[in-house]
Amino acid sequence: MNTPDPELYRPNVGLALFSKAGHVFIGRRINGRGAFQWQMPQGGIDKGETPLVGGLRELEEEVGVPEKLVDVLEETSDWLYYDFPPDLKKRMGGPYIGQRQKWFAFRFKGSDSDVRLDRHTPEFDAWRWARLEEVPALVVPFKRMVYSEVVQRFQPWTEPVSGYKAAQG
Repeated sequence: MNTPDPELYRPNVGLALFSKAGHVFIGRRINGRGAFQWQMPQGGIDKGETPLVGGLRELEEEVGVPEKLVDVLEETSDWLYYDFPPDLKKRMGGPYIGQRQKWFAFRFKGSDSDVRLDRHTPEFDAWRWARLEEVPALVVPFKRMVYSEVVQRFQPWTEPVSGYKAAQG
């Protein structure tokens, strides 16, 4: 497969926040239309930011979880790409045909009460812990290939943390 032209894709981060039980955070998009409104947090990388800095910023903005409450487990070595469907591309405008994402696996060290969807302009109206392998079926179809790749790559982080007690997802 040919590598897509990175200039045509908006630089973005995707965030897999793993609980001590090995489950992953998913949020339900506010004002979503139709089925498949659950996803893991993601967002654009600002000019001058590294992917990790952008990922930690997006985690705090979308989930309310600050850097001190996570350990960085892994960063994908390459970019994962998806194209916007034509109707979405038309509504969005702009120069990009899709997004290229660096994905991060984080271990959440806090408690469920530390999750705050209202820290900034909310993007999610609900959240829950899910098994990583179930998430691709919950996202919009155009993101599924990337999510399936994330499932494969981040599978090792789904094991419960040693000494985990069942209070958290």
